[in-house]
Amino acid sequence: MFGLRKLTRRNQNIAKRTTEQVFDQYNREFPRHQNAVDALSGWNSAFPPEVGLKAGTHPLFADGRITWAIDQAGSLVNMNVIEIGPLEGMHTYMLNKHKPRSIDAIEANKGCFLRCLVTKEVLGIDRANFYLGDALRWLQETKTHYDLAIASGVLYHMPDPGQFLCEITRRCDKLFIWTHYFDDLAMPTSDSRRQAFSGNVETRTFSGVSVRYYERGYFNANANENFCGGMKDRHYWMHRDDIISLLNALGFGDICIGQEDLAHGGGPCFSLFARRSEPAR
Repeated sequence: MFGLRKLTRRNQNIAKRTTEQVFDQYNREFPRHQNAVDALSGWNSAFPPEVGLKAGTHPLFADGRITWAIDQAGSLVNMNVIEIGPLEGMHTYMLNKHKPRSIDAIEANKGCFLRCLVTKEVLGIDRANFYLGDALRWLQETKTHYDLAIASGVLYHMPDPGQFLCEITRRCDKLFIWTHYFDDLAMPTSDSRRQAFSGNVETRTFSGVSVRYYERGYFNANANENFCGGMKDRHYWMHRDDIISLLNALGFGDICIGQEDLAHGGGPCFSLFARRSEPAR
């Protein structure tokens, strides 16, 4: 009998805790945007200071790389834009201010996607639709053609970056990429930035161009809640020259390079803006 009463009390305590946990999902503070920000952990981006919200630390709402891309593209008014990997929507916010017709923003990271929705509400992003899922499948399985494609911080996270370039160039007339790349001169074997590379180098061919793939892993960085890399630990960086050669072969011969940084802590990187130089296939 004593054991039965003890078991009953334990079941009651469990039921009580479960009930309390259910009610923990409610926010009892005065309704405000900061509550929504605080409900989602892992923020990387800061909000514009005039908004008065605390989130991440990176001022991506005023990113010079995107400003440069918009300058290269010209007027975005009535353009159809695709943004791959919007992270937390701050670049989307910058694009939205230039009044494109639409922005399809494709994000695979569930946490980033939810933070994008908060950003959309807070900053009034009214020309974008955010979609959760694999951007490569979107490019392969939809028929939409875009005036401009934006892929900042995406290419070097890809398990097959050459295929990604092939697919995204089929869907746009202008393309902006910011990416890290591999270069032996800029990152010699003694460089600590090479530690994440396995040493394996593969060669693949796209549109008649031989492309070198430098295998890399995340070194458990994906265990951090702020992680916003690719969907697979095994991913590849492309060589700088191969990125340009492949884009040329894919019909994007008008290429401008900006903001190149060989000493970046993450590895050599650049901004690249490419325009289609032949009719879409």
